[in-house]
Amino acid sequence: MAVHEEAIRKADVLIEALGYIRQFHGGFTVIKLGGSVMEDPETLRALLVDVVFMQTVGMRPVIVHGGGKAITAAMEKAGLTARFVKGRRYTDEATLEIVARVLAEEINADIVRHINKFGGRASGLHHKATLQCLYGHRLALPDGENGSIDLGLVGEVTEVETQPIENHCLAGVVPVLPSLAEDEDVEGQLLNVNADTAAAAVAQAIRAEKLVFLTDTPGILMDRNDSESLLPALSPEDCRELIDRGIIDRGMIPKVEACLTSLDAGVKKTHIIDGRLPHALLLEIFTHTGIGTEIARQDRNSPSNPHGRRAVLAKS
Repeated sequence: MAVHEEAIRKADVLIEALGYIRQFHGGFTVIKLGGSVMEDPETLRALLVDVVFMQTVGMRPVIVHGGGKAITAAMEKAGLTARFVKGRRYTDEATLEIVARVLAEEINADIVRHINKFGGRASGLHHKATLQCLYGHRLALPDGENGSIDLGLVGEVTEVETQPIENHCLAGVVPVLPSLAEDEDVEGQLLNVNADTAAAAVAQAIRAEKLVFLTDTPGILMDRNDSESLLPALSPEDCRELIDRGIIDRGMIPKVEACLTSLDAGVKKTHIIDGRLPHALLLEIFTHTGIGTEIARQDRNSPSNPHGRRAVLAKS
């Protein structure tokens, strides 16, 4: 009897997932991969198996990744000291050479190899592989005195070549893009770009159904020291209120701002989840409750809101 009950429970899980599989079939989901998620082989394996599952059931996942810790380790090995300016890695020629090598030739190749190993199909899209898809210009931060702070060869994405990404997805191949852009003003010059904003730019360009940020936290917390204070759903208005109140702060602000600009550009839903949890993607996308924070416009009658989560701060 216990065996039958376990089998029935598994069948119930599949039935729960079926509605979401139908809902998201044929839609693009952009997944930003980074942080400590990439440092633990077992965690990375589980997430890439999730990606293969998504591809197998007819979704069209797109991976955008960074690699900050691996880059810092490679710089230390080369005798270079990482320097950060307002949270961004200052990137000179020597640093960029390491950034490009680690992202494109090591991390990207490793992700592609693992997806293929787990039964999926994947291909890197960057300057060392088939095609470069991200283009941009150099980024300078304001210094607060009508001037700007030079970050070296750091850029922001201003254009996404969407056709190769879409063609790969239509062919059943997962595109894997490192956070590197080619300078629009200098042919062949690469720029180091923030992976969060790069993922958001890709999601906006291909009008993704979902944009998912895999992080080292459960999601957005009312109290960062209390994992039980997770906010499961927020509206854009809620997010702006929480930023003003200082509850969303530091490194979470760029992620949330990327979510908000993506929603404004037509992305239907954005998610911030703990990528360290085994099969975090499947739990967030294919279950009623999810595991992280969903940020979306709160249209209760919209068919693009099948999870039925409601913004917890929304005013009645």
